[in-house]
Amino acid sequence: MPEPSTRSASATLSESAAQSAPPAQPTPPTREAEAPKPPALPLAAILLAVFVVPMSISGTAVALPGIGAATHAEPAPLQWVVNAFNVAFACFTLVWGSVADVVGRVRAFAAGAAVYAVASLASALASGVLLLDAARALAGVGGAAIFSCGAAILSTVYEGPARAKAFALFGTVAGVGIAVGPSLSGVLLQTVSWRWVFALHAVALAVVLLAVPVIARAVPPTPRTGAKIDVPGSVVFVVAMVLLTTAIVQGSQWGWGSAGVLGLFAGAAVALGVFGSVEKRREHPLLDLGLLRNRRFLALCLVPVAGSFGFVTMLTYLPTYLTEVTGRGTGAAGLIMVLLTAPMLVLPLLAAKLVARGVPALTVIYASLAALVVGDAALTLFGPDVSVAVVALPMIVTGAGMALAAGLVDGQALALVDPAKAGMAAGFLNTLRLGSEAVAVALYGSVLTTLTASRSYDSAFHLVLWGLAAICLVLGLVVFALMGGRGAAEAGADAEKGLG
Repeated sequence: MPEPSTRSASATLSESAAQSAPPAQPTPPTREAEAPKPPALPLAAILLAVFVVPMSISGTAVALPGIGAATHAEPAPLQWVVNAFNVAFACFTLVWGSVADVVGRVRAFAAGAAVYAVASLASALASGVLLLDAARALAGVGGAAIFSCGAAILSTVYEGPARAKAFALFGTVAGVGIAVGPSLSGVLLQTVSWRWVFALHAVALAVVLLAVPVIARAVPPTPRTGAKIDVPGSVVFVVAMVLLTTAIVQGSQWGWGSAGVLGLFAGAAVALGVFGSVEKRREHPLLDLGLLRNRRFLALCLVPVAGSFGFVTMLTYLPTYLTEVTGRGTGAAGLIMVLLTAPMLVLPLLAAKLVARGVPALTVIYASLAALVVGDAALTLFGPDVSVAVVALPMIVTGAGMALAAGLVDGQALALVDPAKAGMAAGFLNTLRLGSEAVAVALYGSVLTTLTASRSYDSAFHLVLWGLAAICLVLGLVVFALMGGRGAAEAGADAEKGLG
């Protein structure tokens, strides 16, 4: 051990040298020191895949008459060309998200894109409606990976304003896919064949697969955690979701009080109970139940649920009202629907720009929830003889309610969880998103059918609209409460940390 006098002399020499040395000049920033800008191609490839999935959902419904005529299919199996995709999508989003956290997000995304491409090719070549149903179910499995893993990749590659813009584009492209799907499918049906609707999806996903190596280079390496895929939890969860979504899909056809539907709901409840019990004992669960105790994350997951009730129901059923009650043709109804869907083309990016300029993300999200409530309530102005000018603003406001939050929710929610669980979180978020859409559309149809038995379609439509506005209001209040009543100032502080 050195003597105290030696230490003192050394310290004195160091101080003298420091005082005699010229002051250090600040090192000018160099390009090498700057964080590399993420390449655009990975984002473009993911967005192309994201565009195909909702385009497939909305476009396939338009193709059903042509498919039925070509395959001589009965109505029930024909409807499952759409239902099979939706059920599989809802069942596997959480599974793919957790798988991505284990095997890697790029690998899981690539696997899902490959499954989707193969399933779309099989759909284009299907010789009968049952084979088509099976192929569409397989496509739904792949689509679940695209949404869950794609969102997880974006949350990993991009940060700050770049992340906000990436998720804004994510929401915009998904909205464009929904809006473009029916028109594009209609053109293909008129010019070539319904098979080209699915062939086009296969080609698009093949292009995405070519870009996978570029995506992989953009994703930073993540340390291996030793986690394993939760096979028992995955199986039980898929069984529960299949039973639940099938009950919802078939409820309006079989009757909500029928033995078949009640049996499916009971089976789903039992399976979900078993799932919760299994997950508590798993070292690496499919769904970390602690995630559900994150109140702010759970609050943001409820925002798309409000969109399902306030917007998706109108997207599904408003065209029928326009043709059946107002007497407009399908072409005119389609043009009027642009008022509802147009906000999805511009507002997600606008919302991201507002956040980048200092507007708290929570403020924008609260505004979107308020717009859903006001928009749905104002849509009661619709009537058999009401001009489009009267309902144009309510339709735009309702569309804005969906669009303002569409590009923010995913990024904000994933910023609140451990990055190692981003895939699981994205899977859970999209499970709620897709599951709530199925519930909202099925309940809307069932309630409307019940009401029209004793009143006019117009009167029933107005009553359901008030119900939708009330549901959106309740969900908005729940979101606000789970956020702890967080105001703009607190949200702004979060924004500086990358969470708001």
